[in-house]
Amino acid sequence: MVERNKTVVKEFILLAFADLHQFQNLLFVIFLLTYITCVMGNVTIIVLVRTEPSLHATMYFFISVFSILEIIFVSVTVPRLLANLIAANNIISFKECFTQLYAFGSLGATECYLLVIMVFDRHLAINNPLHYPAIMTHALSIELAVLSWIMGFIIMLIPTIITARLEFCGPNMIHHFFCDLAPLQNLACSDPSISIISTSSAAVFDVVLPFFIIIGFYIHIIMTVSKIKSEEGKQKAFSTCTSHLIVTSLFYGTGIIVYVKPKGSHYDRFLAIMYTAFTPMINPFIYTFRNRDVKNVFRNSINRLIKHGSL
Repeated sequence: MVERNKTVVKEFILLAFADLHQFQNLLFVIFLLTYITCVMGNVTIIVLVRTEPSLHATMYFFISVFSILEIIFVSVTVPRLLANLIAANNIISFKECFTQLYAFGSLGATECYLLVIMVFDRHLAINNPLHYPAIMTHALSIELAVLSWIMGFIIMLIPTIITARLEFCGPNMIHHFFCDLAPLQNLACSDPSISIISTSSAAVFDVVLPFFIIIGFYIHIIMTVSKIKSEEGKQKAFSTCTSHLIVTSLFYGTGIIVYVKPKGSHYDRFLAIMYTAFTPMINPFIYTFRNRDVKNVFRNSINRLIKHGSL
């Protein structure tokens, strides 16, 4: 019996938003502005945290790591989408496709774990303020940040490898703007059941579990904050929690819908916009620019630039 390799597909075609051909230029402008805003906002945060001594705190260290992660995360998908929209550059090789898939999935999982660590840090600071400096040392904060990257990249290896080993012998058109698990599973000629199960399992560990841990931390934080006598202190804390919960819900909510029970629907690409472009764009404003310390540092930096420019 002759052994056959049914994987004859050497490249895929990313259809992106080809069905909205009349809006290609408009979509290009929107995504370009979104990408520029995201990168500039996160770079600004990184520079401020690195250069301003008053921001050399654990909370801002995690935020700066998160900003670095956000820049890499959006750069995995959005630049190729821009090339697709403006130059119809929609062909991606088999290896490039699965490299993008692994990078995107790993970085997304890392974000999920890092968000848990950031909330844990705030939970520890609010509920154990006296012991916080002794527990959350700089060495521990680095270890926790590195751990989030390690966990994200290890867990995503399994569904990526299983999906890459599927047989692709026919259609190669992906109804998405990047290589994702469900659209690739839908193109497979062999049974994708194991790949789908591995995707759902990874989603539980990467998305669902971290989300409920964050909700648990926030419930405890809110219970603690509710005991604060100062109305101004309560309002500030609740405002921060509400902002974080909104962004967290958008990121995790869309991730749960798309990955826990992957179907590869054509509508997944619209949900993906939320966690690949929109949320990374507004995160710098939610996590930092609404913070009084960061706003003061940013305002002082602008004033210094204006003053030096006028001299």
